[in-house]
Amino acid sequence: MIVKALRVGLGQLIVFGDWVSRPAKRKRDPAAQAGVDEAAKGLALYQFHACPFCVKTRRTLHRLNVPVALRDAKNDPVHRQALEQGGGRIKVPCLRIEEAGKVTWMYESKAIIAYLDERFGKH
Repeated sequence: MIVKALRVGLGQLIVFGDWVSRPAKRKRDPAAQAGVDEAAKGLALYQFHACPFCVKTRRTLHRLNVPVALRDAKNDPVHRQALEQGGGRIKVPCLRIEEAGKVTWMYESKAIIAYLDERFGKH
């Protein structure tokens, strides 16, 4: 019970630290941002709210100004089941990428961040 309380407290501290130190959003002209918004429609991030690796990934989404659907795989049983069935395991963060009718499940925050930087960092 003490360990759980400690874990919850540390998680909230991480979320607060993220909120306080969040990077500025990338500024784009309206046409470029519309293109990013359209490209992001095929993305969804399965995550736990206070997971440090998920926070790191969400910070990148914020910095790049990429609107991705966030799916709570901890508290929402529908999203949790979708993650397990689609991705094969319950591990976060996980980026679901749907392009040209094909779905890819990408795990590991470093891989996800590299993908986001490559895809949206140049726009």
